[in-house]
Amino acid sequence: MRPYWKGYLKLALVSCPIALHAACSTSERIAFRQINKTTGNRLRQQLVDEETREPVTSDQKVRGYEIAKNQYLVVEDEELEKIQIESSHVIEIDSFVPRQQIDQRFFDSPYYVTPDAPVAQEAFAVIREAMRHKSMVALGRLVLAKRERVIALEPYGKGLLGTTLRYPYEIRNASNYFSEVPELSLAPDLLKLAEHIVDSKVASFNPMAFRDRYEEALLAHLKAKEAGAVREEKNAFAGPRRFINLMDALRRSISREKRSVDQDKKLPRKNNAPVTTPANRKRA
Repeated sequence: MRPYWKGYLKLALVSCPIALHAACSTSERIAFRQINKTTGNRLRQQLVDEETREPVTSDQKVRGYEIAKNQYLVVEDEELEKIQIESSHVIEIDSFVPRQQIDQRFFDSPYYVTPDAPVAQEAFAVIREAMRHKSMVALGRLVLAKRERVIALEPYGKGLLGTTLRYPYEIRNASNYFSEVPELSLAPDLLKLAEHIVDSKVASFNPMAFRDRYEEALLAHLKAKEAGAVREEKNAFAGPRRFINLMDALRRSISREKRSVDQDKKLPRKNNAPVTTPANRKRA
């Protein structure tokens, strides 16, 4: 629950202290350590001078900005600390935009934004509810990891969800990838069959149904290995069957989906089935 960033949210003359908390974490993923295959001891990385090949201690390490090949400007931490701009401590709302106008490619990392003091509650709620009533997203700026980032703020429950945005120079031009994709005139019958398959798979968005099947298989392998069991090797992955006739492939897909639905209807329903998460898998 430790805040990732603390500062102030400012709208015109209204301001309040806030805290940003990382909304996502990868700490539950299975992680590996690098070890010495001979001794079984954990390995540590060591910095080495590129030219002399001599080890370098942490007190000898500084930042360098390359101005020419193998020529660097040394930049000390103290110099960076002295570069203070307002967004180092304040997120000042510059504008409000409809969320649908933000290209999804610009969204980067999400954060939960909370008021950081009892006196901040009212001002925080006023800003949050004003955005909610107008269905708008606020755009502001803040400094994270010594870089100024644009952040989009929107109401999320009793708090705000802040999502850092990428800069235009970080977005690759889509035309570089799609320019050679041809414009095709599709037969109505083909499109109708494909739309039928889409309709048969329509569902409500439910992230709790997501399964990390690779993580599950990896965990099962590690448990079997720890127990000394030999796991049965599976055949190498075979690509999907290719159909020469697209119409035939679509019709067979519809037939297969219908059989699958009929089989599901015959199966007994399980109520209140527990949701499996990486955390409780590890405790199991």
